[in-house]
Amino acid sequence: MKEIIIKDATSGDSELIADAIIGAIGEEIAKKMAGDSNTLKDVHQVFSNLASRQNTQYSFKNTRIAFSEEGIPMGVCISYNGKDLKKLRYSFFTEANKILGWNVTAEEIDKLPPETDAEEYYLDTLMTLPDYRGRGVGESLIKDAAAKSRLNNKPLGLLCDPDNKNARRLYDKIGFKEVGIRPFAGHDMNHLLLVSHCL
Repeated sequence: MKEIIIKDATSGDSELIADAIIGAIGEEIAKKMAGDSNTLKDVHQVFSNLASRQNTQYSFKNTRIAFSEEGIPMGVCISYNGKDLKKLRYSFFTEANKILGWNVTAEEIDKLPPETDAEEYYLDTLMTLPDYRGRGVGESLIKDAAAKSRLNNKPLGLLCDPDNKNARRLYDKIGFKEVGIRPFAGHDMNHLLLVSHCL
C-alpha cells in the first residue's frame, strides 16, 4: 500500500475543508441548514469562511489532511479539545446568522446540548474523499487524531449516526466503545470513546 502523508491544513485549504464538512454531515442536514431561502452553496460558504479563520471549531488550525505520495488530498479530519467547543461554536452561529439568515441568539446557543465535553478530545469531522475510500485513509486520520488526544491526556470521542454501518464498523475495529447517546442536529447519535492508548 502506498504511504499516506498527514499534514496540518492551511487557510488556503478552506474550500476542501468545507467540502469535507458537508460530505460528512450529509446533504440532508446541509439542506436543512440552508432552509427555503438559501442553497447548498451558501452553506458551503459558511463552512469555508469558518475554515479560513482561527478560533472556530472548523478552523484550518484544527484540521489535518491526508495526502497521497503525489500530494493529492485524500481525506480530512477536524478535531479539538472538547473543553473549547462552547467558545468555538459561537463563530459558527454568527456566520450562519449572517449568511443563511438565521437568528440564533447567544442565550439560545448556551442552551444547546453539547456534542462533546471537557473530558474528551473531540473528533468533529472525518471525511475520506470518494475516490480514496477503502485505502485506510480514514483509519490513518483517526489514529492521527488519537495521537493528539493522548497529548492532551484525554480519550478521543466522536458521534456516529446509528444508520452509518460502515463508519461504525471502522470505529469498532479501531477500538471505540459506545458510552451513550447524544443529540446532534435533531438526530440521536451514538457517542463513542477511544480510551485505549495502544494505537
